[in-house]
Amino acid sequence: MKNTKIIQDLEKLGIKGNYEVVYNPSYEELYQAEVSPENQGFEKAELTESGAVSVKTGIFTGRSPKDRYIVQDDVTRDTIFWDGKVNLPTNAEIFGSCKELVLNQLAESKKIYVVDTFCGTNADTRLKVRFIVEVAWQAHFVTNMFIRPSHYELENFGEPDFTVINGSKTTNPNWEAQGLNSENFIMFNLTEKLQIIGGTWYGGEMKKGMFAMMNYYLPLKGMASMHCSANVGEKGDVALFFGLSGTGKTTLSADPKRYLIGDDEHGWDNNGVFNYEGGCYAKVIDLSEEKEPDIFAAIKRDALLENVVVNNGVADYTDGSITENTRVSYPIYHINKIVLPSKAGHAKKIVYLSADAFGVLPPVSILNEDQAQYHFLCGYTSKLAGTERGITEPQPSFSPAFGEAFLTLHPTMYSKTLIGKMKEHGAKAYLVNTGWNGTGKRISLKDTRAIIDAIIDGSIDNAPKTQVPIMNLEIPTELSNVSAGILDPRDTYENASEWEEKAKDLASRYIKNFEQYCDTEEGKRLIASGPQLQEQTI
Repeated sequence: MKNTKIIQDLEKLGIKGNYEVVYNPSYEELYQAEVSPENQGFEKAELTESGAVSVKTGIFTGRSPKDRYIVQDDVTRDTIFWDGKVNLPTNAEIFGSCKELVLNQLAESKKIYVVDTFCGTNADTRLKVRFIVEVAWQAHFVTNMFIRPSHYELENFGEPDFTVINGSKTTNPNWEAQGLNSENFIMFNLTEKLQIIGGTWYGGEMKKGMFAMMNYYLPLKGMASMHCSANVGEKGDVALFFGLSGTGKTTLSADPKRYLIGDDEHGWDNNGVFNYEGGCYAKVIDLSEEKEPDIFAAIKRDALLENVVVNNGVADYTDGSITENTRVSYPIYHINKIVLPSKAGHAKKIVYLSADAFGVLPPVSILNEDQAQYHFLCGYTSKLAGTERGITEPQPSFSPAFGEAFLTLHPTMYSKTLIGKMKEHGAKAYLVNTGWNGTGKRISLKDTRAIIDAIIDGSIDNAPKTQVPIMNLEIPTELSNVSAGILDPRDTYENASEWEEKAKDLASRYIKNFEQYCDTEEGKRLIASGPQLQEQTI
């Protein structure tokens, strides 16, 4: 009966064909479909000795932001932040044309997977999201990454709040005439409450697409919507870790001394912090059991590896020949110490993670209230290889709210909601560099974990401190279990003048970037909280 209703829903959408519907498949059904000898090319999954399956995602081994569009209409015209960079406008006619391509592609399928999920732990704010795909491992991906409804919840799921139709096998031959970037497309229509995908096989477009929608709906209701991981201690103390891909959100939140709430996307309402997802999506380049035991152990049956080189069933995590952005998705319960349901109280510690590839930022800085707002709006890091199509080496990047690529509203909306929650609940912020210093080597995970420990237990606030010039940051001069000589980045260079030269360059980038917020008195006031150059006028 359920499949009959689903077929009727698909036909209403315009997917009319002689296909088999597989509704909310079990992991065993997905596994059998993934390793079926009928699969060819990117549909084919390879079994690894850990029990996880591994797939390839084609030329798209990361998101394709230049192919992402939102229909500009009466719903979105005055609410979406049309920056010309992240939120690219299209019209309903072009959307309809691309939608028809996707529907026709799916209508030719032998099998269609329909996966009903929740995006968001809290029943009063979550989205009911339906994914329609024709590739088994893509159904596996969303089953991992979104919240799996109970049998009762599925029986009473009703109409979805948002639908994602993935036609990764189809492309758009009319893209040039329509003024689009390429034959590939990721499009949103908020009036129809629909996302369509064509040309890219990368699963992250579905995950991040729904994050962008939560970033639209929640702040308009006064809730913080955050690109961060979160965990909680035995005493209920919640910590948030903001950061872009490759900065350590997943790694640092999977702390054996604490309980994981989630690794990437959260909301913060009047009751506390809650996860949007039902799984984790971790980078696995150079993964080892010694350095990241929790993530390593999570790669087992039901986990899904992406673009990892596999030799005779053995995953080689050191091989980045396909992409540096090798990934694994797995259900959140593959981590032993978790909170279920995935929510907790109000956060007290806020950690901004930056993978600074230029050796300037200290391993940790203690931020005051204004600095917390300034650095949140800046969201500085280095984009690492593979996280987006075309990124092959580190690039300096300023990403407001540590998630510019997923912001649908003006960045100050996210600053307003987060800083408001921090003030309300007395949370403190810290800037942690998980990147490089003057040695030319990346700051060790061991040292970073010790720094996080000092933040969580509060000992960092009582440590002796000094001021780092130019970057205008307060830092501790010693911390328990942190290697001597690294806390002040100037000490990691043979000649401190080399650091100073790099610092001036980075400071000028900060100052230039922040000009976009200086059209208000609040923005002008925050200038004093950022990096300072002598020639700067305030």
